[in-house]
Amino acid sequence: MTTKPNLLFIFTDEQRADTFAAYGNTLIAMPNLNRLAAESTIFDRVYATQAVCTPSRASIMTGLYPHSCSCTENNAPLPANVACLPEMLDDKDYVTGYYGKWHLGDELFTQHGFDDWLSIEDYYAEYYSPGRDPQARSSYHHFLIANGFRPANGKTFHRHETARLPEQFSKPAFLGREASRFIREHKDHPFILYVNFLEPHMPFFGPRDDQYDPEAIPLPANFGYPPMEDQPLKARLFKQAQYDVGNHGLPLKTESDWRRVIANYWGLCSLVDTYVGMILNTLDECGLRDNTIVVFTSDHGDMMGSHRLLAKCVQFEEAIRVPMLMRLPGQRSSHRVKGPVSQIDIVPTLLDLLGQPIPSHLQGKSLRPWLKASGDTVHNEDVFVEWNGPNTGFGDTIATVRMPPSIWAAYPAEQVQKAVTDPVRTVLTPTGWKLNLSPLGEHELYNLVSDPLEIHNLAGKPEYRPTMRDLAARIRRWQERTSDQVVLPDIP
Repeated sequence: MTTKPNLLFIFTDEQRADTFAAYGNTLIAMPNLNRLAAESTIFDRVYATQAVCTPSRASIMTGLYPHSCSCTENNAPLPANVACLPEMLDDKDYVTGYYGKWHLGDELFTQHGFDDWLSIEDYYAEYYSPGRDPQARSSYHHFLIANGFRPANGKTFHRHETARLPEQFSKPAFLGREASRFIREHKDHPFILYVNFLEPHMPFFGPRDDQYDPEAIPLPANFGYPPMEDQPLKARLFKQAQYDVGNHGLPLKTESDWRRVIANYWGLCSLVDTYVGMILNTLDECGLRDNTIVVFTSDHGDMMGSHRLLAKCVQFEEAIRVPMLMRLPGQRSSHRVKGPVSQIDIVPTLLDLLGQPIPSHLQGKSLRPWLKASGDTVHNEDVFVEWNGPNTGFGDTIATVRMPPSIWAAYPAEQVQKAVTDPVRTVLTPTGWKLNLSPLGEHELYNLVSDPLEIHNLAGKPEYRPTMRDLAARIRRWQERTSDQVVLPDIP
């Protein structure tokens, strides 16, 4: 075993915070994440920098906000000159691996300081850089071919196909086995391994669809509060579009429909948990538990019925909040960090824990003092979340808003475009205030202490104008610090 600490960074896609016991949900079978939480620092209120895949992942990997690294919408490639954590290391003794979904450009190809690369997605060939082979296939594709499977279209496996495979051939099982192999192969050498599971991202079905009885699934407490007239048009458009067309063949019209989707989502969470457990067990079997930093988080959440919405791309808590656990080498007990925390702090924190210098261009800070605390602590700083780009959850094409025909028929195209792309800037304070400042003027103000379900938008009430002006000033100071060029309106 090396004396230098290893780093095992596990993250999922689209896993909202309240999906295991540490965050209040004891109904989903998540024994491995529950075990990890019992030995980790649990961050109570962690926020993605933007509630959609590529921008959030860019922040997780670079320590920069989406507007600072050019990744402001899905499929926007991370520039080669923007460094990820492995490229920031002074210590070149580490072997580095990235396994799973990347979604930051050139999906199948080793890049950004990683030595070992294992891919699972064949979704993004149209976004490859010039010179990349569009006929290349993912590691997972080759695994399926070797096991006798053939893609229905003769070229690549659609996510619907892979989601219907027996569990042993699923993406989580594949990643669990391959990540375990990496750990065993490098147990005598310092390593950094990122493992990203696609699940519980859509399509919301898989080999564990029967694990939970839909009729026993409780609907979210704010299911009966769909977006109102005083909330952004974008959220109302999403609600109508999802009602009209469902999601990947799953209807979203009745309460029974929603319970079915939520039950499937829970099954995907439990599926991933099994293979997180496999990886953690391998770490223990190799004697590396006391020399490895372990992180678990997700790139963003999912509404999953809250406000009768699905997926992400909105500023509601269920979309922007994620779980985050960090276990230090040798840690055996848990403590909590209360108050809002941003994923922008992940890279500087990990560099600090690895004993590496923190580059001055990073826009977050190290959370090491909170990790080293002997008991529960509070993080008393504001957190900022942004929205950019055209993403809707109905398929992503760069610079293009995609919505079902029913929406284009019911609303002027310009109105839909503006609603979806409105570059909202959000601040969340330790005292529970949340302001979504909208260039279109669709502002939202919530007191998350008295209204955690975000039902009562206070932005239209004159008595809260001083609070809004204070929060808007905080956003402007953050914009100045991070060179954010979005023009935001004044609060009268």
